[in-house]
Amino acid sequence: MIELLRRFGGKFRRYMVIGPACKLIEVIFDLLTPLVIAQMIDKGIGAHDVNAVIHYGMLLAAMAVIGISFTLVCQKMAALTSQGMGTDIRGALHQHINKLSYAELDRFGTPSLITRITNDVNQVQLAVALGVRMLIRWPFLAVGSMCAALAIDLKLGMIFLICTPAIGLVFWFVMARCIPYYRQLQTKLDRIALICREGLSGARVVRAFVREDHERERFAQAADDQANTAIAVGKLSSILNPVTFLVMNLGVCAILWVGGIQVNVGELTQGQVMAFVNYMTQTLTSIVYVANLVVVFTKASASASRINEVLNCVPSITDENNEPVALPQAPATDVDAPVSALSLSHANFSFGTGAANAVNDVTLELPLGKTLGIIGGTGSGKSTLVSLIPRLYDASTGSVSVMGADVRTWPLDQLRRVVATVPQRASLVSGTIRSNLTWRDEAATDEELWAALDMAQASEFVRNKPQGLDAPVEAGGKNFSGGQRQRLTIARALVGSPQILIMDDSASALDFKTDAALRHAIRERSMRGAAKGGLPLTTVIVSQRVSTVRDADVICVLDHGSVAGLGTHDELYATCRLYREICQSQLRREELEGQRGSTAPAPTPAPASTLSPASAPAAPASTCAKEGC
Repeated sequence: MIELLRRFGGKFRRYMVIGPACKLIEVIFDLLTPLVIAQMIDKGIGAHDVNAVIHYGMLLAAMAVIGISFTLVCQKMAALTSQGMGTDIRGALHQHINKLSYAELDRFGTPSLITRITNDVNQVQLAVALGVRMLIRWPFLAVGSMCAALAIDLKLGMIFLICTPAIGLVFWFVMARCIPYYRQLQTKLDRIALICREGLSGARVVRAFVREDHERERFAQAADDQANTAIAVGKLSSILNPVTFLVMNLGVCAILWVGGIQVNVGELTQGQVMAFVNYMTQTLTSIVYVANLVVVFTKASASASRINEVLNCVPSITDENNEPVALPQAPATDVDAPVSALSLSHANFSFGTGAANAVNDVTLELPLGKTLGIIGGTGSGKSTLVSLIPRLYDASTGSVSVMGADVRTWPLDQLRRVVATVPQRASLVSGTIRSNLTWRDEAATDEELWAALDMAQASEFVRNKPQGLDAPVEAGGKNFSGGQRQRLTIARALVGSPQILIMDDSASALDFKTDAALRHAIRERSMRGAAKGGLPLTTVIVSQRVSTVRDADVICVLDHGSVAGLGTHDELYATCRLYREICQSQLRREELEGQRGSTAPAPTPAPASTLSPASAPAAPASTCAKEGC
C-alpha cells in the first residue's frame, strides 16, 4: 500500500494534508464537547440557570456547525484523492498490461488481470478514502479522550486502563484469524471471474451442447466456495463489535457506579461524571472503528500487493535504445540476389522453464514477395511459430530476422507496422467499421479503406450496410458472421501498406471460392507493389487446408514444433509422408490421381533461390526432416 501511495499519491499530497487537518479540527471540537456539556450540567441545570443553559447550548450549536463545515471539506479532499488515485492506478495498470508480452499475460491470466484492475483497485480506493477521512479522527479521538478523562479523575481513569487492553486483546484475536481469509477471498474472486468469462464468451457453445446445468453447477461451486470463506471471515468479524461494545458498556457501568459514589462524597460533580462517560464512550468507540479500519486496510494491503505484482512485472520484450531499421530495396532485376524478408535460424521456443519446445530448431528463409504456407496438425506449433515474427513471443534460442535485421533490434512500433498479423481468432471492438479498420493507420482515407476491403473480399457486405464504413460494430463483432469478422480483420491488417502479412488460419470461416479470391487479390497486390518499384507484399499463410497453402511458393510442414518438410506442393507430396497423408485426407480422388501422375517421376529439386534452410543454402528447397517422410 505504501508503494502505491509513493507512486500515485504525489499530486494529491496537498489533499492528503488538508483533509486530515480539517478532520483534526473536527476532533478537537468533539473533545471539547463533553467539557461544555459538563459546564452546562453544573452551571446551568444544577444551578437552575436558564441563561447558562442557553449560552452553552448556543456554543454547542456553533461548534457543531464549524465541525460539520470542516468535515465537508475533508470529505471532498478524500473523494478527490481516492477517485484520482484510483483513476491513475487503473490507467497505469492498463498501460503496463499492454506492454507485457504474451508470456507475462499467460502467467497472470485474463480473469485475474480483470479482477486486479477492478475489484483490487476499488479496495485501494476505499482504503485511501477512509485513510484521509478516518485515520486521523479515530486514533486521535481515542488518545485525546483518554487523556481528557485522566485529567478529570485519575481513579476513574484506571477503568480505561482495564477496558482498553481487553478490547485490544479481542481485536488481536479476531484479526490474526481474519487476515489469511482476506487473501483467500481475492484468489477465489479470480476463479469466479474466470468461470464468468468462459461462460459468457462461450455462451453459444454452452447452449449448443446443452451444458447450461453444468455451467450453473460450476459457477455455484465457485460462488459457494467464495461465500463459505466470506461467511467464515464474517463470523469471526461479527465477534468484534459485540464484544467490544460489551466491554465498553461494562466500563460505563463501572464509571457510573464509582462516579456516583464520588459525587455523593463531593469529590466529583455530576457534569464531570457525564463528561467522563462521554470520554469513555468516545475512546472505546474509537477503538472499535480503528479495528474496522484495520480490516479495510488489510483487504487493501492484499489488493495493493496484487496490483504491485503487475506493475512491478518487467516486460520480457522491450525495444529500449533500438534504432529504426532501414528497409531493404527491392532487387532491380530478376537476376539480382533475392532480398530476404524473413529468416529463422535454429529458432526454439517453449512456454516456461522446463516445458517441451513448442517450436523446435526451425531454420528457414523467405525471399521478399514470396508466399510461405505453414500446415500441420492441431498443436503442431503453427501459431506459436508465426508469433515469433512480430515478437509477440521471443525465441528462447536461435534468431528470427525480418528484412535482414534481428527482430530484437527493431523498435516494436516499426516492426509491427512492417509486419501485419491477422490472428486466428477474429477480434473486433465496439465502434464502427471505420474505427476498426484504422487501427494501423488513423489517417487512412476512405479510398484506402475500400481498397483494403476489396482485397479482403469484404466490400460487398459493407456496401450493403446503410451506413457503409460508419456502420456500428458491437463488442466482439457479434453483429457480424464469423466469415465477415475474419474478412474485416484481414482488411484491418492490409490498411497501412504492410510489407509482411501473416494470416494465422484467418480464413477458416471462408468458403473455398472466397478463400481463393482473397489469395488471388493478395498476390496481385504484391505484384503491383513490385511493378511500381516498391517492396512486394510477402505473405505467410497458416492453415489446415491444403487448398489454401498448395499454391504457396514454399510450404512448411510442422509436426510437434519441428519442420517435417519444406518445399513446394508437388515436391512435398512426393517426398513427405505427413504432407501426403494430409493431402489424401482432404483432396478429391481426381486431384489425387492427377497429383500422382504429375509426381510419378522422381521429384526435381527446386532451385536454391526459393525457400531453403538457412543453414544449408545449397540444399534443395524440398526437404523432409522427419524419418519416414
